Amino acid sequence: MNSRETDAVWAKKGCTLSDKSARKEFGLTQEEIIKAVNRGELHYRVNSVYGNPFLRLIRSEVEAFVDKKYGGIHLKQKKVQKEMDQIDRDLRLLKRHMAHLEKRRAGLLATLDEAVRRHSRQAAKARRARHK
Repeated sequence: MNSRETDAVWAKKGCTLSDKSARKEFGLTQEEIIKAVNRGELHYRVNSVYGNPFLRLIRSEVEAFVDKKYGGIHLKQKKVQKEMDQIDRDLRLLKRHMAHLEKRRAGLLATLDEAVRRHSRQAAKARRARHK
């Protein structure tokens, strides 16, 4: 990668990940990441959130490192597992949202039923008043 491409990668959303995310997502250890950085296999930048430093890594380099170290099957398994985890999170979120909507719908139906009953009682009362 030339300098301009490298700078573009650091700025693009989703093209980098933290060392913690790399450990979680690809099953790497901190020692493996540090050794790969020291060997020049992984480029990094030091970032900090609320005073806590961490390494920002280039995703494509981490994937190539994992592929080289553990093989393509391991990388494929980790990617599929990550996607399944995301789908599970999305499904849980949708189920909560659906439960909230169903509860709201039931409340609206109850309000509507009450309004219809109230209107029916008032109409009956008006009919009785007219017939007297």
